[in-house]
Amino acid sequence: MKHTFDFAYITIHGTPGENGILQGYLDMIGMPYSCCGVLAAALTFNKYACNHYLSYFGFHIANSLMLRAGQKWPNAPKIAETLGLPCFIKSNIGGSSFGCTKVKTVEEVYPAIERAFQEGDEVICESFMKGTEVTCGVYKTKDKAVAFPITEVVTHNEFFDYNAKYKGEVDEITPARIPDAVRDKIQAETLRLYDIIGAQGIIRVDWIITEKPTPTLPEGKEDNLNVQINLLEVNTTPGMTPTSFIPQQVRAAGLDIKDVLTDIIENKFF
Repeated sequence: MKHTFDFAYITIHGTPGENGILQGYLDMIGMPYSCCGVLAAALTFNKYACNHYLSYFGFHIANSLMLRAGQKWPNAPKIAETLGLPCFIKSNIGGSSFGCTKVKTVEEVYPAIERAFQEGDEVICESFMKGTEVTCGVYKTKDKAVAFPITEVVTHNEFFDYNAKYKGEVDEITPARIPDAVRDKIQAETLRLYDIIGAQGIIRVDWIITEKPTPTLPEGKEDNLNVQINLLEVNTTPGMTPTSFIPQQVRAAGLDIKDVLTDIIENKFF
C-alpha cells in the first residue's frame, strides 16, 4: 500500500535533517516541509562558515581558526597566542558538544584537535568568551513574527557540554534574568538573523552576553546597551522534546506547542 503525505515536520538532528540533505530530497519530490531550505540548512550546519558570513552583517562572533583534515596545522603555541587561553576546540559540523574541549594549556591543544577530528573532517579553534549564555527561539509566518521568552543557560560544568545538555547538569531559566533592553535586543537580532539566512519555521539562536569592549563603531552608531551580544550558533532544526529549549519557551510564553506547530504548518508559505 502506498501512503502519500501532505507535509513533513523535520526534527531530525545532524545528517540528513539538519544539513540540507533531507530538504533537498523533499524539494525533488515536491513535498512541503516545516523548516528552511537547502542553502540555509547547509550554511547553518557549517558553524564556521555561518558565523563568519553573519559577521559581515554586524553580528559579533568569537575569534576563530578553521583546521581541515590533511592540511598542516599551526603549531600549538601559535594557536594559543592567536586565540588566547582558555579556548574551545570542537568539530565544525558535529553536534551535542561531541568532541568539544575547553583547552586551558598549550599542551592540551593538539590532543583536543585530534579528539575533535574524530567527529568530522573540519575543526574549529575558537576564543573563549566569558559571559551569560542565553538562547532565543523565533518563528515567522506570512502575517506575524514571534519571539519566545529567552532562556538563560547556567551549566554546572566547565561549559555547556553533553552532560549539561542531556543529563540535567545545567539550570535552564526561562525567562532569562537579563535586563529588558538586552532581552529586546536579542529577540530583535534573532529575528534579523532569521531573515538574513532565509530561515523558515522555528529556529533557535544561541548567544553569549559579555562585557562591552572599548567602542570601535563610528560615532552615533553605538547602541545604548552596556553589554555586547555575541553570536554562538544558529539551530534551524532545534530540539522539540518536552525538556528542550523551544517547548520550555513556548510554555513560558503561555502558548500551547500544538497551536504553535499548527500555525507553522498552516502558514508555511509566505
